[in-house]
Amino acid sequence: MAKIPPGPPLDGLRRQIARHRREHSTRSDKLFVRETFRLERNAARAKAREWFETWPKAAYWTEVESWRQLEGGEIEFTMRRLPSAD
Repeated sequence: MAKIPPGPPLDGLRRQIARHRREHSTRSDKLFVRETFRLERNAARAKAREWFETWPKAAYWTEVESWRQLEGGEIEFTMRRLPSAD
């Protein structure tokens, strides 16, 4: 049975990925406008609806980026959208 050769060393690839992430880390942060809210459940739904009405998903890529339920029934969520519809 043939012996499987070892894979190539990955140190160079790791350095290249790390360098790319360092050089381009701020670019992705400026691409979207983000705002985090911490509201009661019904108020959170209303705020999300407000965002989708003000900045339609089709034009601004509006979305609830993340959310979690906190003790006491509050919802913490982050809304994300493009800065313009261009």
